[in-house]
Amino acid sequence: MPGNSFGQLFRITTFGESHGAGIGCVIDGCPSGLPLAEADIQPDLDRRRPGTSRHVTQRREADQVEILSGVFEGRTTGTPIALFIRNTDQRSRDYGNIAQQFRPGHADYTYWHKYGIRDYRGGGRSSARETAARVAAGAVAKKWLREQFGTEIVCWVSQVGELEIAFEGEEFIGHNPFFAANQSQIAALEAYMDSVRKSLDSVGAKLHIEARHFPVGLGEPVFDRLDADIAHALMGINAVKAVSVGDGFDVVRQRGSRHTDELTPQGFASNHAGGILGGISTGQTIRADFAVKPTSSIATPRRSIDIHGQPVMLETHGRHDPCVGLRAAPIAEAMLALVLADHALRHRAQNADVRVITPDIAKLQNG
Repeated sequence: MPGNSFGQLFRITTFGESHGAGIGCVIDGCPSGLPLAEADIQPDLDRRRPGTSRHVTQRREADQVEILSGVFEGRTTGTPIALFIRNTDQRSRDYGNIAQQFRPGHADYTYWHKYGIRDYRGGGRSSARETAARVAAGAVAKKWLREQFGTEIVCWVSQVGELEIAFEGEEFIGHNPFFAANQSQIAALEAYMDSVRKSLDSVGAKLHIEARHFPVGLGEPVFDRLDADIAHALMGINAVKAVSVGDGFDVVRQRGSRHTDELTPQGFASNHAGGILGGISTGQTIRADFAVKPTSSIATPRRSIDIHGQPVMLETHGRHDPCVGLRAAPIAEAMLALVLADHALRHRAQNADVRVITPDIAKLQNG
């Protein structure tokens, strides 16, 4: 089963299934000398883990990470870093009814046709449970980026179902169960999600992500453009169905006179491009948005077929997120960090000695 590795120089491989012994990853290419301990990784896992509010799956996992290799006396050695997270709250009996049936909207049908076998317990390898391993790897990438460049990555939920969430300040993101950069709409969000759960249905979400203080000049045209790799990374997250960079689909309504980011000696006049031009970073804030579909696991009966092609009515049991997008922010931050760390190392390998006389106007602008 290929497709379980991501990146070129900062490369990760994840492993494990939803109801197996555990999940984990191997990071290959992390530079040596980076101070690293479980305490550097655990906070991001705590932000992603299930069972933290009534609005997400009630599966209870501590998601305690163990560093198995690649760190000696508190610093990375440059050898592969192995991270492991044990599964402790599997409830496989909830999935007995789908052993011979396919859940609509899930990977059951496609995995079966591709491999001729599938782990039906919680979706096996296709479960969002796998993303905990990505978050662990991303935490390492985030720390390296922060120490190298001062790069900070932040993501928040900007829409849940029909409810758009106004941006009021990043300081609110960590103080509500919705990863919302908002304080005034939390009660409305609570009521909305309660109504969705009681209706035995689910909703989608839209999220916004930014990376700040990332250097100018990084990205590998033409096929490994920075924005192309970011889109690849975000689309690789479970349930993500759309990604846009910068102003995204709004560019259709814009004219060139508005969309073009003018350059001045003091900095860029705007950032419609999302911090990337020609597939290379401008030094401005990198901006992207992505959409997460409604959770396919709902208790409402739906039509499907069994492995023999016979019609069935299927009800999905188990513990599921009424809006899986509510836990997507730490995952997206991890994936963006992995892309940026990989491109930073690729640039260092080929272009570290490049010097130009033109000032870094984004850096001047940001102070």
